This record gives sequence, structure tokens and C-alpha cells, in this order.
Amino acid sequence: MSRVTIAPEEDRLNTQIAFAVEIDKLKRVIRRNLLMDGSRRENDAEHSWYLGMLALVLGEHAPPGTDLQRVVAMVLVHDLVEIDAGDTFIYDPSLVAAQEEAERAAAERIFGLLPENQAAELRELWAEFEARQTQEARFAKALDRFAPILANHHTDGGTWSQFKVRASQVLEKVQIIEEGSPSLGAYARELVQQSVARGHLSE
Repeated sequence: MSRVTIAPEEDRLNTQIAFAVEIDKLKRVIRRNLLMDGSRRENDAEHSWYLGMLALVLGEHAPPGTDLQRVVAMVLVHDLVEIDAGDTFIYDPSLVAAQEEAERAAAERIFGLLPENQAAELRELWAEFEARQTQEARFAKALDRFAPILANHHTDGGTWSQFKVRASQVLEKVQIIEEGSPSLGAYARELVQQSVARGHLSE
């Protein structure tokens, strides 16, 4: 009986399937933010999907000429490193300080599961998002910062109230939104002002 061998293209498929199985773990990484109905905290996979939808729906608020397909790819990829590194609460300086090294190591391992050309492509998307040097990355990051503000506004302060976040801290994140989309940044500022007026966010 002859030994069955796996053709190179099947090796590639098996590698891709292994990556697909691995990234399913993103569904179990729980973020601080609540769902907008306040029923529970969201997970990273839900967050990434939501940003992809925001990119499609709010794409007209990106700078002219922005490649929205690349933005969608970026937001789908950007949090995969949290499978290893975990979710980092952006208002905790000690966690943020340790984030970069942990996420870089995670990117090497997780994207390295893919065939070489795909590993390079996805790692490049992740690195571009982190660097915020392109208008696509700045818009993607703007959406990433906009979504939690929207969620906290619709959950009576949500994590802002829970972790005693101040308006000045949130406005630092609004500046990042403004870099990627002035109109979304202006809207986020209005939400912050309304949240302060309602007592859901301290000044």
C-alpha cells in the first residue's frame, strides 16, 4: 500500500486552517466596554466586526482617497495580537506601557502561523495600524477610539463611571479621532460634553 503524501497546496491550506482555528480564540478575549444595551461586556471579535461595519457605514467621513477596503482589513486584523497579549485598558498607564512589547511578540507568533506571504501581509496591516502614518491607519484608529466613546455614552458612562475616568482623559483619545476624521472627532467631542452634562463623566 502506497503512502499518502500531502501536496504543497494542501500544506498551505492546512496552515491556513490552523490559523483560522487559532484566531477563533479572539472570541474569548473580553473587553472592558459593555454592549450598548448594557447586558454584558463585548469580546474582541465583536469589536473587530463592529469596526469593520463602521468603516463601511462611516467611510464618507474618511479623508478623500482613503482606501476603505484596506481600512476594513486593518480593523479586522488589529486586535488579533490580544489572543496572547490580552485586552489593554487604554486608561491604565501601567498596562499601556507594557503593551507594545507583548503585542509585538504576539504578532510574530500569530501571524507566523500563516504561509509566509500571508503572514507578511497581515503583519504589515497590523504594523501600519499601530504606526498611524497613513490616512487609512489614522481613520482605522479613529474608529477604534470612536466605538468605545459611543458605547460608554449609550450605557450611562459605562467604563468611564466604573473606572473613574475623567473627561480630560477621554478628550486625549478624541484628538486621535480628529486626526483620522475631523467630523467624527467633532461628534465625539459633543458626546463627551453631553456625558459630562448628564453626570456620566467627571470633568
